Amino acid sequence: MDSLAEWARYSVPDDFWPIATALIALTVAGFFGAFYFFHRMRVLADIPTSKIRSAAQGYLELIGHGELMEGPQIIAPLTGKVCTWYQYMIQERRRSRRKNHWVTVEKGISDELFLIIDETGKCVIDPEGASVVPSASDTWYGSSPRPGKSTSGNFLMGKRYRYIEKRMHPGEPLYAIGLFQSVGGASGEFNANAEVVDILKEWKNDSEYLLKNFDANRDGQIDMHEWEKVRKAALAKVMESHKEMKTAPAVNMLSRTHDKRRPFILSFVPQEDLIKRYRLFSYGLISMFFICGTFVTWIINLRLNA
Repeated sequence: MDSLAEWARYSVPDDFWPIATALIALTVAGFFGAFYFFHRMRVLADIPTSKIRSAAQGYLELIGHGELMEGPQIIAPLTGKVCTWYQYMIQERRRSRRKNHWVTVEKGISDELFLIIDETGKCVIDPEGASVVPSASDTWYGSSPRPGKSTSGNFLMGKRYRYIEKRMHPGEPLYAIGLFQSVGGASGEFNANAEVVDILKEWKNDSEYLLKNFDANRDGQIDMHEWEKVRKAALAKVMESHKEMKTAPAVNMLSRTHDKRRPFILSFVPQEDLIKRYRLFSYGLISMFFICGTFVTWIINLRLNA
């Protein structure tokens, strides 16, 4: 401790202040990070689990398993594995100032829809903006910008590229918390005016279609009387579309809330384990706040009173 106090008092400024600044940054990060994870822990603990069939509209949590929707499969770009969600990164090892460091040259994240299914029904998940805790996380190395098949080896010698891929797969357990909405069906809300405007814009860009179907006097122009017929035709098309949508069954969807106080989380890890994880993060960060804060206060006090 005596040597540390001596360093705090008399070390050169270029040595002392960068370290003091880093400790202050860690103190601030510990404070805000602790409250961030504590808030998430409380949200997960306080929101009751809902069943899809009887779920109310709004912010809620679902427990089930993930599945693909009908249509093309979701394929992870690096491993080629079928999944419900993926995130990937390709990094290149570069040298600067005699040090090697990894630079990200390509990355991506899945935004394709998939399903969560429980014993009462199914719900579409839009993963855009979600905090995801995946079931699989692979890292491997290679010599080309695009990898071959994923391997379990982590042998780095002579390898210039690093590939990282995270995934969730069909059939795996899935915990989800977010904004639940039923879209379409008899209770669906529609904006007829906006849809009419969109159709009119589309028809305006197709003058051949307009003249063929609405130029009654064949003068090569759409006059005011004919344009009123165009507007009525667009409205009729919108109302017919609404009629079909209202007779179709409603689609349940879970997505982000755009409210920072209400996180959107998709997790392979069960709710109880996720709460424990957030609690540990919160405790660890608050400990870092007190330790770093106490230490930096002590050395700065020694410095200023030297």
